[in-house]
Amino acid sequence: MTSSYLFENIKILEGSRSRIKKETVLIKDGVIKAFGKKALKNGESLGIKSQQGRNMLLAPCLVDPHSFLESPFHGKEEDIYTLIKKASFAGYGQLGILPRSNLWRDHIESIISLKAIKSEVLIHLWGSFSIGGKGVSLSKHANLLQNGAIGLADDDFMPPIELLKQGFLLGEMRESPILIAARDIFLQAEGMSRQSVETLRAGWPPDPIESEILPLIQLLELHRQYPKTALRLMNISTSEGISILKNAYTKPMATVSWWHLINDNSNLSPYDIGWSVTPSLGSPEDRASLLKGLKDNILTAISVHSTPIDDAETKQPANKREKGISGYDLVLPLLWDQLVRKSGWEIEKLWEKISFGPSQLLNQVEEKISLGSNRWLLFDPEKEWIQSNEEKHLTSASNQPIIDKKIFGKVIDCGLIN
Repeated sequence: MTSSYLFENIKILEGSRSRIKKETVLIKDGVIKAFGKKALKNGESLGIKSQQGRNMLLAPCLVDPHSFLESPFHGKEEDIYTLIKKASFAGYGQLGILPRSNLWRDHIESIISLKAIKSEVLIHLWGSFSIGGKGVSLSKHANLLQNGAIGLADDDFMPPIELLKQGFLLGEMRESPILIAARDIFLQAEGMSRQSVETLRAGWPPDPIESEILPLIQLLELHRQYPKTALRLMNISTSEGISILKNAYTKPMATVSWWHLINDNSNLSPYDIGWSVTPSLGSPEDRASLLKGLKDNILTAISVHSTPIDDAETKQPANKREKGISGYDLVLPLLWDQLVRKSGWEIEKLWEKISFGPSQLLNQVEEKISLGSNRWLLFDPEKEWIQSNEEKHLTSASNQPIIDKKIFGKVIDCGLIN
């Protein structure tokens, strides 16, 4: 890392209990060296030219609670090394990786091999709740957790409730988080877009609301029976889901996909890559409820839920290709535009949902700005740029949305880039 800066009057957010302030900061070779008058003095002595911070922000790294990495060592669309690189360019300092893989992370060997990777981008591995993610029999929970898994998850749909009850009753997870998607794949059938007027107009097979609501009710009842189990809910996506969570007896932490906060099924063209996602995109009313649920702390964290796929798969028809989008570099700019610029959120609130909240959900230490640290990102909300799949340091997958369109806001630098 060779980046050196001397910023005057730059916005700084230090941590979860801090407020935005304007300060002078010195960064030398990617490491924060000083603040205030000392930064100015030391920077000048080092020959680092001072510049005004304008509207730029220095803030803690972002945290993604869950994404997929299906071929960590030999993936042509993504591997652990390209993932770390593109995450750091997007300002992410911690990544939660789900167990679905060509070698399911249901045995300690697949956990240990990834834990051996040395990286300043912290990789948190979810162990598999069931063997092979098939929802038939339990994996060895205690063994996985003792050998590096931060918690347990399955695929992006709910395993049979009987198997969940069995695992909760055994209680080998103790205080480790259990991440489960409130999604019934049988009720969803071939549905691609949440059942609504917009779905009928677009001509997509409808995904009934019940595919989320019924498993959500079961999960909340299970949590009521086992309140000491650290249940986490993956990617709530409907207005009805928010309403049920709001009135629930117990309220487990829950995530929402960043894409469901940016788009709904009323404003995409039929050819947009963003249609083919899990859970299905909802109506404008769903998106409005998700935004309110996030602001009201019914939802804890925003997930990237990246699912990188290669060019051949991306070119399949929307209802045939593997579901999912990628694009870490898009998340902060588009969320800033939606939440800060358009909805009037405070920056502190945004960081609560894209950094501090995800850390809590993962049971990990929160990111913060501190002297001697390289765990920072520099964001310019006014920077204009064009999203392109040609930027290979940002992605090696081809299923990124919003290609060749102007975007406002960009992570200019991050101390973890190497």
